[in-house]
Amino acid sequence: MKHKQRLKAALFLGMLFSMQNTALGYDQETYDKLKKSVSEWNAMRLAKQEQEIDLTKAPLEDLNLTGANLSKSVLERAELSGSRLDRADMKASNLMMALIKKADMNNTDLSRACLVKANLKGSFMKNAMFREANLQGANLRWAMMENADFSQANLANTTLFEANLEQANLKGTNLKGALFIELANLNGALLSNNTILPTGQKATSLWSALHNARFVSEAEAPPLTYPLPLQIRQTDQTKTAVNSNASATAGSGSQKQHEMIREDVASWNLMRSKNPEQSVMMKEEKLEHSSLAGINLHQAVLSGSNFENASLDNADMSGADLGNVNFHKADMKRTRLKGANLQHANLDRAFLKGADLSQSNLSHATLYGAMLAEANLSGANLEEASLFDADLEGANLEGANLKGANIMDTNFNNATFSSLTILPSGQPATSSWAIQKRALFVNKKQ
Repeated sequence: MKHKQRLKAALFLGMLFSMQNTALGYDQETYDKLKKSVSEWNAMRLAKQEQEIDLTKAPLEDLNLTGANLSKSVLERAELSGSRLDRADMKASNLMMALIKKADMNNTDLSRACLVKANLKGSFMKNAMFREANLQGANLRWAMMENADFSQANLANTTLFEANLEQANLKGTNLKGALFIELANLNGALLSNNTILPTGQKATSLWSALHNARFVSEAEAPPLTYPLPLQIRQTDQTKTAVNSNASATAGSGSQKQHEMIREDVASWNLMRSKNPEQSVMMKEEKLEHSSLAGINLHQAVLSGSNFENASLDNADMSGADLGNVNFHKADMKRTRLKGANLQHANLDRAFLKGADLSQSNLSHATLYGAMLAEANLSGANLEEASLFDADLEGANLEGANLKGANIMDTNFNNATFSSLTILPSGQPATSSWAIQKRALFVNKKQ
């Protein structure tokens, strides 16, 4: 009997571990050590060089991390804005989609790091090293990068509006598709015949001279291929916790709705499939940090609820009432939200890549910094919504209503507009407007 009780307790603790570890993203113990003392952190890294560092989505903004050893760390979608990272070692780290705005990164080593889609707007990166780093699609607007080393780095599709690259090393750098390079400061920057220009052509001495840059000839080099970003391996402890979660919650169909949702998505979905007519009324629920990937919340009433930092990838929330819901920094990749009510919802920095938001009501919603690449927003109501700094690359906006929406710094690259799309001005979209935004345009009739 006592053995069964101990086993049950162990399974329950495993379930809690799994829920917390999956939802927060980062390892709490690792995070606490870094915040406590950089010198102690560096000593720990030196003593445990093989230890994996998981700081996924970690809130590290406005910290003094000068000289910190963050090499080979997973910092995907981490918050580092306003932090001091001067002379930090971040070699080969995964900083994909990290938010690093207005950070101090002078003399920081980011060689071979993955910074795909990272937001480095306004950061100070004088003498920083980006050798062979992958910055594809990164936001470098207003970034200060004098004397930085970008040799053989990938800057394809980056935003370089008023970026300072004075005296920077751009030998062999891939700048294909880079935006606003004509407005960047390239005075004294060093280019070579292996540098790829935004046009896709190789740099020349003439192009360099016209941009006040220097040019050198070097041996022809094949283009680099950049490795996949570093990921944390699933440990035996994590596997056990995940399996424990499934075992501990089996047979929980009699629990209340919110308890079942938190503890066992599979049982919840089974219950909904067997009772498709049963209504789900859960206003103002506290579901922050929950692991709810794939959950069936079709036509659920969840207005005023809190899903901050929750995992909702592949969830079905189509037709749901999500008015005033907080999805701040939630993971919502490929989530189905067709026809959902999201009025006044907070989707600040939510990850909605490939989500279906067609015919949804997003009026007055906050989508600041949201990732909406390849999302379906056809026929969506975005009136008065805030899309400041949002990424809508490749999104479908045919017939969407953007009247009064804030689209400052919004990325519309390859997004699709139609003649039925209403622009923030209240006027129908035109092909010329789409071209200015590097978007696509299709002419459709009512």
